[in-house]
Amino acid sequence: MKHWAIWVLTAWVLAALSALLLQLHPNQIHLDAILAKPNLSYLLGFDDLGRAILPRLLEGAQVSLLVVFVVTAVTSFFGISLGLVAGYYGGWVDRLLMQITDVFLAFPGILLAIAFAAVLGPGLNNLVLALCITSWVGYARLTRAQALSLKQRQHVMAALSLGASVPRLMFKHMLPLLAAPLLVEATYSMAGLVIAEASLSFLGLGIQAPNASWGGMLRDGVRYMLVAPHYVLAVGLSLMSLVLAVNVLGDRLREKLETRKS
Repeated sequence: MKHWAIWVLTAWVLAALSALLLQLHPNQIHLDAILAKPNLSYLLGFDDLGRAILPRLLEGAQVSLLVVFVVTAVTSFFGISLGLVAGYYGGWVDRLLMQITDVFLAFPGILLAIAFAAVLGPGLNNLVLALCITSWVGYARLTRAQALSLKQRQHVMAALSLGASVPRLMFKHMLPLLAAPLLVEATYSMAGLVIAEASLSFLGLGIQAPNASWGGMLRDGVRYMLVAPHYVLAVGLSLMSLVLAVNVLGDRLREKLETRKS
């Protein structure tokens, strides 16, 4: 299962990157091929406007991976930094930062993202901003919990006694020891971001037409499930395969981490 997940994830990344180099014309309309079934020339058929599904599927993969990587980079940096500060200083700083974190935890992440996306308006930039606002909490809590114990380690105390600055203590002496659990957290977060991006686009709060997104394609395809099931199946199976592959890799990383600890 692990090797299957690696191959699927690698295939999607390569497909999204290769689509940037190829002129696929995802918005080209063929009026004589509306909802046409897959054939040898067009492997996934056409949508309700006569556009080839495969190029649009690859464009949607680009959007999903772009959103996932940007949001993961921003939220992991912010959440890890906040967690290190809270865990290292403790006291009122820890209580204040964790109370702010608890406010975000009080609401389901996807509902909070929908609320922010609705307020900010549809579009790629606002979608990324809404997901960044709501996706840092897991990194902050995990980092804070680990930092509370790591700051008592002998090598951290030795570096402090030698005059190391607080940022150096956090990012050079403490953060490397957090790499493994944070990597596991990142994989689960990335799978959730794929679903969140598709969900917001499905509701009309994400990527707007004529640009392709998997959520938008699902929204358009559900109306034709009985007459053109290939439309929904192509998008749904693609979304499922990507999310499943990321989750499987996360499980494998977690199992290896637990094995090393034991």
